[in-house]
Amino acid sequence: MPIRAIALDLDGTLLDTIADLAAAANAMRGDFDLPPLQQARLESFVGGGMQQLVHRALTDDRDGRAHPELHAAGIEAFCRHYDRLLVVASRPYPGVIEGLEAFGRMGLKLAVITNKPVRFTVPLLERTGLAGHFELVLGGDSLAEKKPHPQPLLHACERFGIAPAELLMIGDSHFDRDAADAAGSPCLLLRYGYEDIAELACAGHLDSLVEAVEFVKNAGSIQVIQLHSPST
Repeated sequence: MPIRAIALDLDGTLLDTIADLAAAANAMRGDFDLPPLQQARLESFVGGGMQQLVHRALTDDRDGRAHPELHAAGIEAFCRHYDRLLVVASRPYPGVIEGLEAFGRMGLKLAVITNKPVRFTVPLLERTGLAGHFELVLGGDSLAEKKPHPQPLLHACERFGIAPAELLMIGDSHFDRDAADAAGSPCLLLRYGYEDIAELACAGHLDSLVEAVEFVKNAGSIQVIQLHSPST
């Protein structure tokens, strides 16, 4: 059973979006007379989707929960600002375009599976020139569940007509790894993303999407992909 399709995360995997996300989050905070937060602080809040990001950005607490009325107003404000700031600084990471082109030449089906809402995901892909590489795009609001739930990966498998073991998930966080584990799919994690993955066991830790291409070629089939800790 060779790898026949690849699902890729968006923020921190395909695109470096943190500057624009931080700018929108701080503009939202300004609407409520809250002082701006450092970009590094806001980067630590990314990963669980927009709803969670707004809770964290409003409370300046990774586990914080804003009052429901404040949160609803925050969502509206964040969306308004992010629509305006969506692709000011966001760019593909080095090696992403080369990696996607190589996957295409290998005949692999490609999907984006992100927790970012579709209303931002599709224009981001279009405006950064990546949209044409993907047969399927799933945002955090596309299905009833989002990562780390396996439903988006299983949906992609059904759409592509493949078994979960034939889908390789590539991301940068525990959301990606946990979703892949729950679905029964192998996972690679990229070191340059928004989460420290040093202690996350998976099929491999890589520095670029080009390395992921070589991993798929050398692995040959999912039977020889061995889960290992970063220390091995």
